[in-house]
Order: sequence, then C-alpha cells, then structure tokens
Amino acid sequence: MTDGHGDDLYRYSDIRLNFSSNIYNHLDHSGLDAFLCGHIETVHSYPEPVPASLEAQWALRMGLTGQNLCVTNGATDAIYLIARAFYGADSVIVMPTFSEYADACRMNMHKVKPAYSIDGIQVPKSGLCWICNPNNPTGTVYDRQKLMKMAQDNPGCIFVIDQSYSVFTDRPLLENRKAAELPNLLILHSMTKQFAIPGLRLGGVTGCASLIDRISRFRMPWAVNSLAIQAGLYLLDHAQDYAIDIESLLEEKERVAHELEATGGIEVWKSDTHFMLCRLRMGRASALKEFLATEYGILIRDARNFEGLDESFFRIAVQLPHENDELIDAIKEWLYE
Repeated sequence: MTDGHGDDLYRYSDIRLNFSSNIYNHLDHSGLDAFLCGHIETVHSYPEPVPASLEAQWALRMGLTGQNLCVTNGATDAIYLIARAFYGADSVIVMPTFSEYADACRMNMHKVKPAYSIDGIQVPKSGLCWICNPNNPTGTVYDRQKLMKMAQDNPGCIFVIDQSYSVFTDRPLLENRKAAELPNLLILHSMTKQFAIPGLRLGGVTGCASLIDRISRFRMPWAVNSLAIQAGLYLLDHAQDYAIDIESLLEEKERVAHELEATGGIEVWKSDTHFMLCRLRMGRASALKEFLATEYGILIRDARNFEGLDESFFRIAVQLPHENDELIDAIKEWLYE
C-alpha cells in the first residue's frame, strides 16, 4: 500500500497545494513546533518502552483508563498489531477501503473476504470484521446503531471500527466507552489525522482490557518515539487550538462537489466528510494527477489501488476556498484541453 498512498510529496519537487491526503492542511502548528524544539533533547535518551504516560492522559480524555488504550506508531501500526494478535483468523473487510487492513491480514495469514455493504454482510462466527467509519476513500459514515447491533448480535466476531477520520464529520459515531464495555469491539483513533501530524505517527486502539492486553503483547518496545510522546501530551492539553470548523468545511465540500459535477466529466460520490471520491467519465486518474502536479504543483490521490476501484477514480480533501478554486480550474483545463 505504500506504493500509491496519498501525500506522496516525496515523488515531486514543487507541490504547492496538497489535496491528496485526508488531512486539513491549515491548522496552526507554531505552538507545537516551538514546544518540540524546546524538547529536542529527549531524542538523546530512549523513550518509554511503552508510552504509558501518553496512554494514561489520552485515555483520561476519553473517559477510559490506560488499560483500555494501546497507543501506537500511527493507526496503521495498530492495524498490523491487531492482525498479528489474531493470526490466521477469518477476516471480512467492507470495501472499497484503506488497503492496509487487507495487507495486514494477508501478512498474518488471515483468510480475507471482501464485502461491499454492511447490509447483509456475512460476519465470521469467530473472526474479525473491519469497517472504516468514516470510510476512506468514500467518506461514507455508517449508522452507529447498526454497527452496535452487528457487534451485539455476533459476540464471537471482533469488530474493528476505524474512526481515524472522526473529526471530519458531523454524523454521530461510536462512543469510546462502548469499546470498553463490549468484549468484541475495537475502535481505532488517529492523532495523525486530527492534528495533521502524519510525520510524527501517533495513533491508538481502544477496547476492553482483555483485548487491549492481547494486542499490546505484540507491540515492539520503544515503538513510539520520544518526540511523538511529547507531542501527544502537548496536543491533548491544547486540543482546543486545533478545533476544525467542520460545518464550514462540509459546506465547502458540497460546493466543490457541485462544481466538479457541473463539469459533466466527473462523478462525485456522496460523502459525509471533507474528502470525496471522484470518478472520471473519460480518461485516467493517473494522467490527471501528473498534469496537475507538473503544470500547477497540485497533488491529488490516484485511487485506483483501492480494491474494487479502477483507473478512473481519484480522491481529494477540500482545503481553503481559493485553493479549491485553483484545483477546480486546473481540472477543467485538463478535461477540456
């Protein structure tokens, strides 16, 4: 999955506007930057073997205890730990979605079965069910009551609900305490997405104490580095400084979707988040991506490597209105040239 992942800035030399990652790029990181510069000396010593200080504080903010949370080197690390903890299991994955679920499962000898809707899904009696909610790349949010009923009706199956994009929707999601109360529910979290810090790699998984203990046994020592731990503690204390005006962002998403649909050359999937999946009616998304990158310094996400999608799909995450207008105008030029 690392080949073709969003935010592949390293492939290009002069990207100005980045729509390729499901992150809002306009948070003010000056306070965090200054804080980390003041704690740079922490890299000269080993970090905590297990990031217990961050787990305790993050769990407290969730209304849980440290026994209900495993902090990881990004949410992707949590995905691989879960797959390893249930080595050889049967896994159903609701697709199209983040490819790391399937990659992690196959690496750990799971029998992977795709599902393309949560309605009528055949849940394994003693395996795992992976659901991204809000879903990447579609932006779909599944009804939380339906998800809860699925978990309650299938006690032998572990439900892994990835809520990494929770801050980008106004739809109700599963509450953190539900993960601690149900013996077969895990919820994934991402500071990476919430605070736009993908380079620091901070994520976590919440669940009942026995599930978290099982997963944590496979975590490598010192998996979360010193600066990431310090950053996590700082961000928890300053979360209010990173609040996103989700109402305005979703309104802007609707405007951009309307503008793209109006071109006649693009179909936009309905999204409950600030990112959206688009399909070209003619042409390849890879060609559009290269045109935007080389001619305008604009980066989008070629979505063809999501299982179930083809070379006509791309994904964007809306940013500031004037930046979105630049993207729309550049896409129009490519469509009509």
